[in-house]
Amino acid sequence: MANLALHNLVKSYGKTEVLHGINLEVQDGEFIVFVGPSGCGKSTTLRLIAGLEETTSGTIVIDEREVNNLEPKERDIAMVFQNYAIYPHMSVKKNIAFGLRSSKASKAAKEARIQEVATILDMVNLLDRKPSQLSGGQRQRVAIGRAMVRDPAVFLFDEPLSNLDAQLRTQMRLEIKKLHQRVGNTIVFVTHDQVEAMTMADRIVIMKDGHIQQVGTPEEVYHNPANTFVAQFIGAPSMNLLAGEKTPDGIRLSSGRTVRTDRWATQQPGKVQLGVRPDDLQIGGECTLIEGQITLREPLGSETLIYVSTDQGELIARADGRYPPAVGESILLGVDPIDLYLFDAVDGKSLS
Repeated sequence: MANLALHNLVKSYGKTEVLHGINLEVQDGEFIVFVGPSGCGKSTTLRLIAGLEETTSGTIVIDEREVNNLEPKERDIAMVFQNYAIYPHMSVKKNIAFGLRSSKASKAAKEARIQEVATILDMVNLLDRKPSQLSGGQRQRVAIGRAMVRDPAVFLFDEPLSNLDAQLRTQMRLEIKKLHQRVGNTIVFVTHDQVEAMTMADRIVIMKDGHIQQVGTPEEVYHNPANTFVAQFIGAPSMNLLAGEKTPDGIRLSSGRTVRTDRWATQQPGKVQLGVRPDDLQIGGECTLIEGQITLREPLGSETLIYVSTDQGELIARADGRYPPAVGESILLGVDPIDLYLFDAVDGKSLS
């Protein structure tokens, strides 16, 4: 196990800078998840940590040792890729053992380590099989086992679940989380799926356009988003945003309706965006926020998502799955003011 630090990490390809001074401290044994849209720089950051690409400037420190000039095999890291990268002609046992090829341990010690890893991953009865005889989830476990067998200081996962179907992704999320709880190694995990980030991470690093937008626990980034990008990226469905203006009386929406609350009494008057999550929008309710007409329903069993056309654009709310309102119905949407978020209309930063 080890801590990891990135100091002012910059990466350029020619004249194009794709990472703009990344700074991050990862504690020993922490499970960190990088998340963001395609092209945000999360996989590039992971490849720099792994030594698969050279940094343009800045430093990478693993276990108090700067590793910028070290080869990947010298960094005491192990990487699990999206496409498994296991050898089809080798058995599961030989694939796992491949991670020990450079080890100077005795044959007996290597055998014991392979058995230990296979036991942790519940693969003892699969050791003699070839990859073609395994399911997608089992193949991914083989790739994890090959990384684990070396007992690296830091595990790096590059979107390892994206090739699996929905049920297997859920299963593997749980397995990787349980694995971390058992072995306690530092893990850096990259994904574009915010559900994976929320369910697995000790802390989440949210990136956009080569910049870190926010670092925090799943609870922090969900309940206290730093800006409108984080607010809409974390949470499914996304947070609704309504244009408005801060006045002495409250927040006046473009529809003319005023949301009266003293929560932001110290904020200066000006253009703002009011945020409300679909979970917090109520049909009816004491504090009416906006009115509109239902244009679409998405039944999800116990609940139904309803899409409502309003003068602020389309908003999303949740309704009881047993008795949802009908498409075409006009409704009033209300919200408890304590559940509202406030953002600057110009730079999107949180004012809450």
